[in-house]
Amino acid sequence: MIVAVLAGGRGRRLGGAKALATFSGEPLIKRPLAAARAAGLDAVVVAKPDTALPDLPVLVEPAEPTHPLVGVVAALEHHGALVAVACDQPWVTPELLRALAEHDGPAIAVADEPFPGRYEPSQLPVLRAALAEEASLRRTLAQLAPAVLGAPAALVRSLNTPEELAAAERALDEAARP
Repeated sequence: MIVAVLAGGRGRRLGGAKALATFSGEPLIKRPLAAARAAGLDAVVVAKPDTALPDLPVLVEPAEPTHPLVGVVAALEHHGALVAVACDQPWVTPELLRALAEHDGPAIAVADEPFPGRYEPSQLPVLRAALAEEASLRRTLAQLAPAVLGAPAALVRSLNTPEELAAAERALDEAARP
């Protein structure tokens, strides 16, 4: 099972290049990649053709449309069943990724949150139709009806703005203090 780290978003709310935003002294994308490695899973970064990234191998997704599911579809077509996680989800743990990878069938970690989640090729028709009509992630997720693992919501929280990034850095600093 492969972990697809989705990095194809524009990062408008964060000010661009979300995968490269510094978090805990390194690019934000390094956290989910490290969690995948620690879980014993191979990982691939999925991104638009000109996405700014650290020196990593990348599966290039189509430039259009700009929808989070584009990366999921590209990775499913290339790798088959996978666990998808966003590059801006630094709290994802190896245990959560492993639980998704080992789940029998499609699953998401937290209700109504598409990432991280386990996706399978059998879902491609629904995913392609959602892209064609530019359907919302939540509506598409409802159509897919994956199992919900019930993980703590804090593990799937993403960092979308400079304020969220700064608050997460402060929380890390406070947690590291004796």
